[in-house]
Amino acid sequence: QVQLVESGGGLVQAGASLRLSCAASGRGFSLYAMGWFRQAPGKEREFVAAVSRSGGAMTYYADSVKGRFTVSRDNAKNTVYLQMNSLEPEDTAVYYCAADWLGGGTYSTASQYDYWGQGTQVNVSS
Repeated sequence: QVQLVESGGGLVQAGASLRLSCAASGRGFSLYAMGWFRQAPGKEREFVAAVSRSGGAMTYYADSVKGRFTVSRDNAKNTVYLQMNSLEPEDTAVYYCAADWLGGGTYSTASQYDYWGQGTQVNVSS
């Protein structure tokens, strides 16, 4: 089992950058594929990015963030990051990290993930 805690959200202006962190506690962090999802008010939760287990050689992005966001992991620190550049008002949402034991499934599907954090709010003003 793993517990996830996100941090790094806040209020920024359009064009700014933020880096979200997701700290994991528990065993076997490197064996989890890690994902980021977001949920805006009145909308369904949507996939943002994911990184494969172990060394994180594979990364996946939603089209809406490709080229602006970068997902990475540091297994020594049990942490996954989401670097968000060129933020837009449409990026405003609660951002959640999630862990998928052993990965290998469809990274963009929320039901694939076994554990979730409590979320961190990101607000981007125009």
